[in-house]
Amino acid sequence: MRLKFLSQIISVIFLFLFLAEIVSASGDDDEYEVVKTAPTAAEMWEIIQQQQKAIERLQQKLRQTGGEIGETVQEIETTAKNIESGSPTDNTQISGYGELHYNKKEAGNDEIDFHRFVLKFSHDFTDSIHFVSELELEHALSDANQGEVELEEAFIAIDLTDHHQLVTGIDILPLGLINTKHKPNTFYGVERNEVETRIIPSTWFEAGVGFNGKIAQGIDYDVFLHSGLSTTTNIRSGRQKVGQANADHPAGTARLRYKKIPGLELAASIHYESDIEAGAGVGANEATLFTTHIDYKHNSGLGFRALWGGWRMDRDLATDGKDADGWYIEPAYRFKVGSNELGIFARYENMDRGTATTALREERWVTGLNYWPHPNLAFKLDFKTIEDDDANTSTETLALGIGYRF
Repeated sequence: MRLKFLSQIISVIFLFLFLAEIVSASGDDDEYEVVKTAPTAAEMWEIIQQQQKAIERLQQKLRQTGGEIGETVQEIETTAKNIESGSPTDNTQISGYGELHYNKKEAGNDEIDFHRFVLKFSHDFTDSIHFVSELELEHALSDANQGEVELEEAFIAIDLTDHHQLVTGIDILPLGLINTKHKPNTFYGVERNEVETRIIPSTWFEAGVGFNGKIAQGIDYDVFLHSGLSTTTNIRSGRQKVGQANADHPAGTARLRYKKIPGLELAASIHYESDIEAGAGVGANEATLFTTHIDYKHNSGLGFRALWGGWRMDRDLATDGKDADGWYIEPAYRFKVGSNELGIFARYENMDRGTATTALREERWVTGLNYWPHPNLAFKLDFKTIEDDDANTSTETLALGIGYRF
């Protein structure tokens, strides 16, 4: 029994030693595996290089991000300055106007004509230096047979004081009513009146230098030294339109205007030509144009316009006499129709442009209405009778039109 028990104990001891050896061997293998997977010196160098490249990429990205942040900060600062001082585009304005006419004539062909389309560009360089321009297309196209593209205004205006201004460039002359107030929504009738078209002649612009401003409250003035007419035939054809214009014979225009009473404008202008023929005649043909007008609008809707214009020349032109003149009167009444406005008017025009050898007297009777669905948009209708006093004939025309500004 003792031998059997002893043998069992010895067997257990040997089993224990055997298992311990296995465990020890297993631990040695693990240690061997760790040593076996450790990097070599070359592998360590490669790892270090890869880490260095990664660090350099991160540094470059950081520099780029810093630059972008700097640019963003600069843009924010610039935007803030623009908001405070106003963007450059805030100082530039675009506006314009247009007119489409239909004339049904008693004699000759009926006519539809997009008479004019005008774009106006203005810009404030500073609070006291301004630029104004106006580009016009007449009769929808411009070719050898019809139509024109004209630069009617292109001038610099400099505020010298709160009440006086220097102007230089191409500007519309301060003569009559229509010449300076010719937006189609501001006057009655489809076509502009013939007196101011032929006698003044509207629209009339020249290049030069001048001043305008206020003499006192409600009294203002204009003085302009500029290029002049060049014609031997008629007044209207003499406009050179600042296209390589003859400047050997300067001209000048001055106007005085009274506006102290609300709704009332009284004005008188004088225009002087040192030689209306611009050297084409035998000796200078000095000429002076006088104009005066009244424009009254009462708050009841009643309105009244009247104008006279007359030339005094040294001698006749071929078709316009040396004492060519004309005048018109125009009563009107404008009233509300719902939220819109309707105006009715009548106008009488009288002209005498005859020479010493040819009579040219004409009367015009025009009646019609304007309808304004918006203050800047007018639909027009009028009926016109033209009487040739010398030929003792008359013709009639029915006209429709639309005029707008924006």
